[in-house]
Amino acid sequence: MITKTLTLFIFVSSLLMSQPKYKSWIKAEQKQLKKNFNLSKIQYPGDSTINVTYYGLNLKLNDSLQNIDGSVKIGIKVNSPSITHCSIDLSNVLKVDSILLNGISTAYVHSNNKIVINLNRSYSQHEIFSLEIYYGGKPTDGLFFRTRIDGEPLIYTLSEPYGASYWFPCKDDPGDKADSSDVYVTVAAGLTPVSNGTLEGVITNADGTLTYHWKSHYPIAQYLISLAVADYTEYDTYFHYGVNDSMAITNYVFPGSLNFIKDFLDKTGDMLRIFSDRYGLYPFIKEKFGHAEITGRTAMEHQTCTSMPSFVPPSGGGFSPIIIAHELAHQWFGDKITCKDWHHIWLNEGFATYSEAVYTEAENGKDAYDGYIYSEMNIAKNAIGSIWVKDISNDGQIFDYPRTYAKGASVLHMLRGIVGDSIFFKIMRTYSNDPDLAYGSATTEDFRAIAEKVSGQDLSYFFREWIYGENYPKYSVYWSKNNISGDKYGIKLNITQSLNSDPSFFTMPVKIKVYTSLGDTVIEAFNNSQSQDFQLEVRGNPDSINFDYGNWILKDVSEMATGTNYFSLPIEYSLEQNYPNPFNPSTTIKYSISTLSAVQAGSPISPSPYQGEGNRVRLVTLKVFDILGRVVATLVNEVKPAGTYQVTWNAADLPSGVYFYRMKAGSFVCTKKLLLLK
Repeated sequence: MITKTLTLFIFVSSLLMSQPKYKSWIKAEQKQLKKNFNLSKIQYPGDSTINVTYYGLNLKLNDSLQNIDGSVKIGIKVNSPSITHCSIDLSNVLKVDSILLNGISTAYVHSNNKIVINLNRSYSQHEIFSLEIYYGGKPTDGLFFRTRIDGEPLIYTLSEPYGASYWFPCKDDPGDKADSSDVYVTVAAGLTPVSNGTLEGVITNADGTLTYHWKSHYPIAQYLISLAVADYTEYDTYFHYGVNDSMAITNYVFPGSLNFIKDFLDKTGDMLRIFSDRYGLYPFIKEKFGHAEITGRTAMEHQTCTSMPSFVPPSGGGFSPIIIAHELAHQWFGDKITCKDWHHIWLNEGFATYSEAVYTEAENGKDAYDGYIYSEMNIAKNAIGSIWVKDISNDGQIFDYPRTYAKGASVLHMLRGIVGDSIFFKIMRTYSNDPDLAYGSATTEDFRAIAEKVSGQDLSYFFREWIYGENYPKYSVYWSKNNISGDKYGIKLNITQSLNSDPSFFTMPVKIKVYTSLGDTVIEAFNNSQSQDFQLEVRGNPDSINFDYGNWILKDVSEMATGTNYFSLPIEYSLEQNYPNPFNPSTTIKYSISTLSAVQAGSPISPSPYQGEGNRVRLVTLKVFDILGRVVATLVNEVKPAGTYQVTWNAADLPSGVYFYRMKAGSFVCTKKLLLLK
């Protein structure tokens, strides 16, 4: 039964999703249902002496008894010189009735959440055999029987990371993917079971029940095999990826939901185009993509059919564009290429989180991307420990948002800064389509090897410190200038890092923008010492510099005398376009207060915000007007020092329409238009 608390959570989280300060909490909560499993219940990562080649599930679901009854056929190839027994993972709460080995009954022992099966002879490496396991019972995890708020039944699965073996026999190892799968599901009439791949047929049984047959023709990991069963309404759109080629986008939603979420579902085709352009064609193009609506708080990237939290009007709940984009990106990074083990989960979640920014950039421009990444980087500063997850016995550690999601996304942003846009997306496409990795599994070292091959750079330092190291650099930067001759000037720059645990300091290329009397220039310094001096040469009298121009490094820049933390201070006033735009009901506006003369030569890179004429504070106002010129909201009305800021406006109480927002700071005045669309 969906509780009032969960309903309120979905509603509030959908409203707050656009506000960066709440984003970490919301996404952590969205993963809460994935935190029901304890590694001590199983012996992860499954039997290494075998490889699974096929799963064939044939299940009967009894909603009134909350019971599962059926069989699973497993194709197996031997992955050891010889074996006389093997093991399959299955929770002890489910009862095994019998097991067939190549069609003949065989002996087994089911204990400690494993089925140990005696083989009829010794099998040599690369030999194949099949098991058919008949079982039943009432699952305690992995597969959930629920009653919706309208009283109708709902059955669905959430198996990541360790939940698959709590509802069907499998080898519980994300690195061992079956070549294909079949899912036969028998349910009461009026219910529609949804699973991976294509619907091959529906059989009406003599007792009035229906059996649906879904088939995945592509390799699939055990935790991505899914079920969602309800009295669904089907809503189809199409992804047109060629002049005469299209693929169905099939959405299964609760009756009454469609009117509230249709606009969000209709964005999926554009998302498929955006990600296909950047990562290569959608990887399951011969099957489908779509969504199955469920209750709860968790979206899950089940292969070809994302499970999405139930809608809440008017915001769409789990069907918000950002969450749709995140789970869609997993089809490339998580489903097509799966992390080899949970230590490398950032290859799934960091990539999908970064893809949220990629989608934001494609829809709203580079400024919106910068704002999105800025938010993720701020969250990433809360990460504790290495991105490579040391303790995978705790799925709270596996799905730690600041580390796995936000810092993982920040790593890709930093890599993009090092290699440049075109090379970066070439790396992503090459990785996604690498013949040794596609439709298989990968580790960080696999991704690193491709990044180095495509870029032609040695990136060992980068992956060592950012994936296997901890924390982030904290810089103090000083500079001075001297006139060499005429318009030629020299700059002495010192970069010093606070001592870190691992690594002791970070090696990174740093972009430095120098503002001179003859124009601006960007210089790159390769910082590979804890304290390092650089001699730079520019044309024109240097007035100020911007350290880490473009915000490409997860960092703090601090004044050693006071320890005040700063993001690179802006050299000019600006008011950026709100994002998203159109919006409903919240949007974010980013603006900058100028340093005027920015960083003075001979001073720390981040002076006190109240120090000197160049950094004097300003009275800043930011107001929203309707088309008649009436003030409908005052977002900012206060004295602020130089810096970059953002504010979120919630227009839930206002009608749809065109509005204008205007910023004033000293002599600076700027007005922009925004569109509220409900």
